[in-house]
Amino acid sequence: MSDSAVHLAEGPRAALRPFTYADGPEFTARARESRELHRPWLFPPATDEAYASYAGSLIEDRAKAGFLVCERAAGGAIAGFININNIVAGAFRCGALGYGAFAHAAGRGLMSEGLGLLTRYAFDVLELHRLEINVQPGNTASIALARRAGFRHEGYSPDFLFVDGAWRDHERWALTAPE
Repeated sequence: MSDSAVHLAEGPRAALRPFTYADGPEFTARARESRELHRPWLFPPATDEAYASYAGSLIEDRAKAGFLVCERAAGGAIAGFININNIVAGAFRCGALGYGAFAHAAGRGLMSEGLGLLTRYAFDVLELHRLEINVQPGNTASIALARRAGFRHEGYSPDFLFVDGAWRDHERWALTAPE
């Protein structure tokens, strides 16, 4: 889907748009191609059924928002994804980010650009005040992405998330809206 009308934000090389059900075939193919890159950190849906459930929760649950990072060139190919989970409104106005690059796009700066687009969109359009990223300490690529995007390291959370069959420790990174 390269139609710029569906883009929520655009940079020089990347664009941000919401998940759709129609993205399933490309997303799952990219997830299968990227399995080695993602393990043991991520387990994105690799089948049509799993994608339909995953995308459905991002599309229909008001406490979540899912975004695809797409290449502006290459016909709008999906380079990765960034989700805002646990969105809380009111006085808190916060969300927790989860993200992943696909293998063909890894190391090309598309996710850095996409995360920059997402943070501006989250602060300006969604009117969130705080974004958090929770990363397993060994996931150096994810930590480097958070750091490049200006997130600050706030702490360490033992046994924070259940990932790949066990409770895993995570580092907590955060960014607050500019005044």
